[in-house]
Amino acid sequence: MAADSDTPRSESDATRRVDPQRADTRDGYRRRIERAVALIERAIAQGEDPPELARLAEAAAFSPFHFHRVYRAMTGETSGQTVARLRLLQSLRLLAGEARSITDTALAVGYQTPQAFSRAFRQGIGATPSELRAEPERLRREIARLAQPPGSAASSAPLRVEVVEVDPFQVLALRVTGGYPQQNHGYGRLFAWAAEHERMEQLSGLYGVPWDDRRDVAMADCAFDCMIALNAPFEPEDEAFRRVPMGGGRYARLRHVGPFDGLEALTDALLAQWLPDSGERLRDAPLHHEYLDDPDETPEAVLRTDIYLPLRDPSDA
Repeated sequence: MAADSDTPRSESDATRRVDPQRADTRDGYRRRIERAVALIERAIAQGEDPPELARLAEAAAFSPFHFHRVYRAMTGETSGQTVARLRLLQSLRLLAGEARSITDTALAVGYQTPQAFSRAFRQGIGATPSELRAEPERLRREIARLAQPPGSAASSAPLRVEVVEVDPFQVLALRVTGGYPQQNHGYGRLFAWAAEHERMEQLSGLYGVPWDDRRDVAMADCAFDCMIALNAPFEPEDEAFRRVPMGGGRYARLRHVGPFDGLEALTDALLAQWLPDSGERLRDAPLHHEYLDDPDETPEAVLRTDIYLPLRDPSDA
C-alpha cells in the first residue's frame, strides 16, 4: 500500500558521480565523530561523568535526532559502549604504567567502588584487575584491543539509494513499547479503528518510526510508532491515537528485502557508507519505514520495506 504522496520524484541514485569538492566528506564525518569521542576521553581521564548525549551531538555537529544512529553506524558501537570501552582502556593503561592501588585506579577512571571496577573487568575482559596486572603480556594485548573501536558495518554490495521528494501526508499513529508482538498489536488497533470508522477503503500506506535500536535498548523498552496513512481527512477521538504529519521534504530511500531483523544493519550501511560520500545533510525529522507487503501473506524472505532518511534541502544554509 502506498500513500498518494508516495509517488516521489526521484532526483538521483547511488550510481551518480560524487562532486570532487565533496570527496573529503567521509573524512569530515569521521573527524566530527572523533570530536565527540575526544570529549568522552577527556572526561574519563579527569575521572568525571561522561558528557550527556546532547553535548556529544553538539560537539559532532549532528542533530540529537540522528546522532546516536550516525555514531553507532560510523563506530560500530553506541556512545555508552564507547564510554565503557575507554574507561577500561584508561584503567589498563594506569595498571600497566603506575604502581597505584586497584582502588585508586578505579576511582581515577570514574568507577564508584572497587567492586564495580572488578565487575566491569570480568564482563569486558574476563579477568580481574589483579590477574591482568600479574600478566603483562596479556595486559598489553588487551590495551591494543580496546584502543580500537569495532568499526562500521561493511556492505557486500553497492547500496541502491534514491534521493526522492515526498509530498506531505497525514498518518494515524499509535505509540507502543516492546517488540514485534506489541507492534503487531498496535497495527491491529489501528486497523480496528479504521474498520470501526468505515475507513478501510481509504487506507493508502503502512508506516513505522523506530525510536530506539533494539540492539542497544532492551526489547521491552523500545518505543515504536505504528502508523497507517489514509487518503481522506480524519480526526482521531481516542487520546491514544495521534494525527501526525509525514513527508514534506527530501529523503534518501533504500529498499530492504527480507526479514525485519535486517533493517538495523542496512540503516547502519546507509548512514556509514552512503551518507558521508553523498554530500547530503540530515534534516531534523525522524527516520521512518514504509512496509510494502503484508507479513501475514508474504514470505519473510521477500518482504519489502523502504527506509526513508530525511535530508535537508540543498538551499538550506
